[in-house]
Amino acid sequence: MTANQPQPRMTEKKQQGSTMDYSDKSKNKLIIFSAPSGSGKTTVVRHLLDVVPNLEFSISATTRPMRAGEKHGHDYYFYTHEEFQTAVAEDAFIEHEEVYKGVYYGTLKIEVQRLWAAGKTVIFDLDVEGGLTIKKHYGSQALALFLRPPSVDILIDRLRSRNTETEEQLAVRIAKVHSELKFEQLFDKVVVNDVLSDTFVTAEGIVASFLKSKD
Repeated sequence: MTANQPQPRMTEKKQQGSTMDYSDKSKNKLIIFSAPSGSGKTTVVRHLLDVVPNLEFSISATTRPMRAGEKHGHDYYFYTHEEFQTAVAEDAFIEHEEVYKGVYYGTLKIEVQRLWAAGKTVIFDLDVEGGLTIKKHYGSQALALFLRPPSVDILIDRLRSRNTETEEQLAVRIAKVHSELKFEQLFDKVVVNDVLSDTFVTAEGIVASFLKSKD
């Protein structure tokens, strides 16, 4: 494996107060959140990590530059292009793809294995194609949710308000939105992220039902 091989990270104590029953009736489950960039999936995933016991985030590998406030091994495993291609050659990924030109993302096998060995339910924050690949690989073990923005115009406003990319980079992301929205019917559940508090409640209910079900 490369020098950026995943290492275990410490998790914060979950918040109290949720009345949902998250009892896991079977082990080795996965929850996948996918959406066009800017739809709010990372915000929803972070909320679920706070309220759902025994849930742990699967950290993806990427070759994109690190943004302000991000940390290697916490938000992503930041690889050089050479390190990423070495990992591909070593068959280290469950799935990987070039999401944007020259920018690669991938889900590491060792990351899922590490979390399952610790008795965790794994949650993913993935692009649309990556999410569908994970769902196909794990079948009924995985719950795939598509987070849809209330409108494309609102999504574009959200992307611009982040101020994390150049106009050229934004144009690439916006162009990809329309194609990604066409895949929503392939997911197990679709959640419209209009009012964030409502989205949290809906997502909690869907996850609780999935964890209580038996494969």
